[in-house]
Amino acid sequence: MLTAVILSRYFNKIEYGTYRQILYVYTTLLVVFSLGLPNVFAYFLPRFKKEEGDFIIRKVNNILFLVGIIFSALLFFFSDSIALLLNNKELSMGLKIFSPMPFLMLPTVGLEGIFSTYKKTLYIAKYQIITRIIMLLCIIIPVIFFKSSYQYALYGWLFSSVISLIIALNFKKIPFRGVINKKADLTYKQILTFSLPLSIAGFWGIAIKSAPQFFISRNFGTEFFAIFSNGFIELPFVSMVTVAASTILLPYFSQLVHNNSNVEELVKVWKSTLVKSTMIIYPIVIFFLINSNNIIQLLYTKSYSQSVIYFQIAMSLNFFNIIIFAPLIFAFGKTKFYSLIHFLIAFLLWGLSYVSVFLFNTPIIFAILYVVLKIIMVFIFLYFSSRLLGKKIIQIIPLKKIVIIFVHSLTVGILINSSISIIFYDCSMFLNLFINFFFFSIIVFFTGPLFSIKYFKLLKTFLKK
Repeated sequence: MLTAVILSRYFNKIEYGTYRQILYVYTTLLVVFSLGLPNVFAYFLPRFKKEEGDFIIRKVNNILFLVGIIFSALLFFFSDSIALLLNNKELSMGLKIFSPMPFLMLPTVGLEGIFSTYKKTLYIAKYQIITRIIMLLCIIIPVIFFKSSYQYALYGWLFSSVISLIIALNFKKIPFRGVINKKADLTYKQILTFSLPLSIAGFWGIAIKSAPQFFISRNFGTEFFAIFSNGFIELPFVSMVTVAASTILLPYFSQLVHNNSNVEELVKVWKSTLVKSTMIIYPIVIFFLINSNNIIQLLYTKSYSQSVIYFQIAMSLNFFNIIIFAPLIFAFGKTKFYSLIHFLIAFLLWGLSYVSVFLFNTPIIFAILYVVLKIIMVFIFLYFSSRLLGKKIIQIIPLKKIVIIFVHSLTVGILINSSISIIFYDCSMFLNLFINFFFFSIIVFFTGPLFSIKYFKLLKTFLKK
């Protein structure tokens, strides 16, 4: 996000749009070429002795290096075709410069699974902080001090990736210091048998996510792609909460299902998690929605004011994707159904987007289609989850509580925003947002208990650890 904020100020929209298109191509293909291998470590390492762990990691790394070479070659030799597909000739040169990246970055994946298995999660934080700071500096320094060009940003990124690769390969050996390594009875076939189905499911997820980017890039040009990219973003706070909750719930639900435990216990935990997630996410999303115009202009300058509408459309999805259904579905072993629904939504989204090119002459339609179909997918999974539990939807969703939290945060947000706009109308955008957020947070927190929203209790839970 910080890189995007800085580069938006140094690049024109053509340069910045090309830079974002390169990221789009890379992230789209990365899911396919990673073959689900980042998840292999967390699955296999706990099943083998620690002495065999280093052997397993080296075996998976061999696959990652091989796939990285293939991925890099594809970007280089098919750069012209990809540029033609996305209707940007400049993209071809950018992809050629960027092409060594997969070879350098793929072997760095999977650190989370390794250190989580051996309870050394502090090293995950260390690696992320060190490598992200290096990457940020290597990308922005050439642009600021040498030349305001996306190509210089790519050269800096490549340099930082070499450093990240060296650090990652050394970090992967940390859990095995002082351990006598042994050969593990694990074949490449076993690894790929586990990882490939995950890759297929991930592919459909990327197909869904990339549809609006493709059609806007293809039909409305690089400048519109830059405007869309800066607006149609996901708040990191939301995924921080939902991913963390999913990580905790999956093994817990799996144990309950395996032991044929009382369904009521599972429903109770799920509803409690939903309420807590809503208490954290809804106020943040509502604040960002109400102040979206100032936030976008502050982040990306007034030249990206058109990005506001995309930001608002993207934010609306967060009111629905707080429903954490994946751990429940996985716990019941219904991964094929999970993959099938992603395929159907991807098929519908690409089909409807193609038709929309001829029916509507606006890029906004692609953002709306994406959000609507994602919401439909949430309700499909919600209905399926209720069937798995033998309950009605209303019995597994704390709807009343969610509505109260929504109305409370929205009311406070509107009142505070209106008051601040009148009293501090001549303030800078930054000061306006700071004052707005300060009073919004304080009033939401202290008036919550009046509506049985226990923010104090939630805060005490966080402060315990």
